[in-house]
Amino acid sequence: QHETVEGYRKYFNQIVGFLVVEDHILHATQGLVTRAYTDELWNMALSKIIAVLRTHSSYCTDPDLVLELKNLIVVYADTLQGYGFPVNRLFDLLLEIRDQYNETLLKKWAAVFREIFESDNYSPIPAANEEEYRMVISRFPFHDSELEKRPFPKRFPVSQSVPEIYKEFKEFIYASLKFSESLHRSSTEIDDMLRKSTNLLLTRTLSGCLQNLIKKPHIGLTELVQIIINTTHLEQACKYLEDFITNITNVSPETVHTTRLYGLSTFKDARHAAEGEIYTKLNHKIDEFIQLADYEWTMTEPNGRASGYLMDLINFLRSTFQVFTHLPGKVAQTACMSACKHLSTSLMQMLLDAEVKQISMGAIQQFNLDVIQCECKQNLFSVVPGPKSGLCQFGSYKKV
Repeated sequence: QHETVEGYRKYFNQIVGFLVVEDHILHATQGLVTRAYTDELWNMALSKIIAVLRTHSSYCTDPDLVLELKNLIVVYADTLQGYGFPVNRLFDLLLEIRDQYNETLLKKWAAVFREIFESDNYSPIPAANEEEYRMVISRFPFHDSELEKRPFPKRFPVSQSVPEIYKEFKEFIYASLKFSESLHRSSTEIDDMLRKSTNLLLTRTLSGCLQNLIKKPHIGLTELVQIIINTTHLEQACKYLEDFITNITNVSPETVHTTRLYGLSTFKDARHAAEGEIYTKLNHKIDEFIQLADYEWTMTEPNGRASGYLMDLINFLRSTFQVFTHLPGKVAQTACMSACKHLSTSLMQMLLDAEVKQISMGAIQQFNLDVIQCECKQNLFSVVPGPKSGLCQFGSYKKV
């Protein structure tokens, strides 16, 4: 990196030195050189400079190096402008390089986000005392009067990745701003640049990292529930990021052309994916329990109690639904409904399996005991708020 920057410094020094000498000859002598000659010389040099810089910047993956290169270009452009050479094309090139700089930033922050997600334990952040509580809210804009009133120790609803992600968004905005400095652009243009690059970080980088995280095998139901809660709070924090940009640029958010941050779509998509993954994992877990079922279809008498595999399954669902109480009501109800529908369908398929040639009255009574156990309100739905309409899933099987 050092050699590359030094190489460009020498490269620019030679060009500027040569042009300054020619400019001095133009003004200090008569007839040796003309303005048309120096202009033609500059235009030829400028075309070659732009071609070289455009090629180099397209291959550069280090944002710090791109930033150093930008600072060099600005210094030499301002210097040459002082000698009367037109430098508009250099500043136009810098706008191209800015896009490349933002791409390198997005790649860098993708790695940062992945590391944050990998190190998160997906448990609510504990606060043992006032100092720990204040430390968290100093890093993330969290306001909850109910939580404020609770005695210590207490827990935030979000896990550790949320304040870290929020902090990294501010770091990204600062990094993006660094390139816009000294480009002789208006506050409105800089504000627009910052919002557009932040939107890319939201809709492409963070969104992609969240989608990949949700699909990872080690992310279980508890983690998925926490991710849904986390994204809800990150979405609410987007308005504070907009204020953060406004405070930097002093451009009113009411300005006609102000770009809004697309937090809503990013986090809504992530929640939708996490919810879908919850339903999938829950159904897969139900299938694992169902595979343990071993009905003796010719038994003469029922056992007098529900089957062991089913009691284990119900205990699992009860503890899982307990975790779902932290979810928005509609999501929790849908997850429970989905699980009960899948369980009821699986039981029906078991009963009507083509390999089952005959069923005794004792087996039917045993199966009925299991269905009754599934129907019982307190077993499955007591912890989930809202209507209990999912219970009707099992009613038709009693008739069968």
